[in-house]
Parts: sequence; structure tokens; C-alpha cells
Amino acid sequence: MTTARDLDMVNLRLILVSGKTQDFIFSPNDSAMDIAKHVFDNWPLGWEEEQVGSASILRLIFQGRFLHGSVTLGALKLPPGRTTVMHLVARETLPEPNSHGQRNREKITESNCCLLL
Repeated sequence: MTTARDLDMVNLRLILVSGKTQDFIFSPNDSAMDIAKHVFDNWPLGWEEEQVGSASILRLIFQGRFLHGSVTLGALKLPPGRTTVMHLVARETLPEPNSHGQRNREKITESNCCLLL
């Protein structure tokens, strides 16, 4: 039976680099840091080969971007009661914000160069 509380929750399907997946249910108030800690503390059976030593290196990727620790699911405006897919990776540090975009701009500038003879 589905309750009103269940409809307020966010179902996350986490995908590892290996392709293994697992669904978890979180509150919209849960942060990326909360999610990493919960997954680490409740590491799924079948994910033993991917086990990490600390929750602090687990990172979430949503729509191609790393989620910083304090961002909440509610801030991402994820639809409650539905499944949202995110990637879960082990990574010590996060890339600097906009560093990827900066590289793309440099490539575009280089590729738009013309040689007139």
C-alpha cells in the first residue's frame, strides 16, 4: 500500500561504473553527503567488489555534474514518488566548478580558427 509519505519521497536508482544498480529511497531534504553516508552504511549485497573504505569518497553524478555535499534532492527539484537515476563513483576530490565548461570554450575557440590564404 502506498502512503502519502511514500509519495513525498525520492526514489534514487544508483548506477556504479560496473553497471550494477540499486534503488534507494530518500527524503527531499537529504543532501548528497547524507546519501553517500547512507549508501556506505547500507552497502548492497552484490556490490562487494566495488566496496570503498570511506563514505567521504563517494560522489553522485546527476545530469553529467558532480553533486557537492550539501546540495539536497529538493534543491534539484526531483519529482517525488518517481525514480531518478544517478551515477555513484568513488573519487577523492571534485573538479572545480566550471572547469569543464572552460575547457570546452577553449576547444571551440581553437576549432573556429580559420586560415586565409
